[in-house]
Amino acid sequence: MNISLHDSLSTYDLKIGIIYYNKIVVSDSPQMIKGRTQLYQENLYLEMQETPVTERPGIAEWRALWKLLGADPNRYRHSAESLMRRIAKQNYLTPFHSAVDINNFFSLQYEIPIGIYDVNKLEGDITISLGNDDTSYEGLNGRFNSLKNILYSHDDEGPFGSPFVDSQRTAVTEQTTDALQIFYLRPSLTDEECMQLLASAGKMFTQVNGGDYTIALLSKEHPTTTL
Repeated sequence: MNISLHDSLSTYDLKIGIIYYNKIVVSDSPQMIKGRTQLYQENLYLEMQETPVTERPGIAEWRALWKLLGADPNRYRHSAESLMRRIAKQNYLTPFHSAVDINNFFSLQYEIPIGIYDVNKLEGDITISLGNDDTSYEGLNGRFNSLKNILYSHDDEGPFGSPFVDSQRTAVTEQTTDALQIFYLRPSLTDEECMQLLASAGKMFTQVNGGDYTIALLSKEHPTTTL
């Protein structure tokens, strides 16, 4: 599988992290993960009484990038900001399954959008592009979503994921054995910091879900990887 940034994104300072997992077992999250996630959310809520969501470094950096790409960050909030805003209202995330729960935990911890997809529901190579008037899909939010001026990932069948909301087509379930995780990393991180973050995330994910993982980093200097 080839994963690449579209040529139209070559002028932007993007850093996209990729983790490919195989032979994982997705199930109900262990109590340790549920407890850790709940405690983390409660601590975030207290922190956000002093520092509003939009002033948190990772959230602010992605809002700025959102605007640079041409989308309105107030109308189309990236997924990490949406999660943070829920927590600021004490509308805490409820456990779903071990893959989604850890994915959400990473998103809160690193303050970045992250998507996770079932590899067996993907077809062919993957390209990350910038959406136009015709880019849309049925999302996990239960709505038909337009992705104009928003980053999105697409395979041979069409668009399936973005830092805004992911599609229903490639959702990870308890039957998933191979998964692809896309990290929309903060551009201010060095390549070394990005690789360390991905390695740490891959290690924790497989400690819970088993399997093996491979990491890669896409940027304007290195726009393509093969997994």
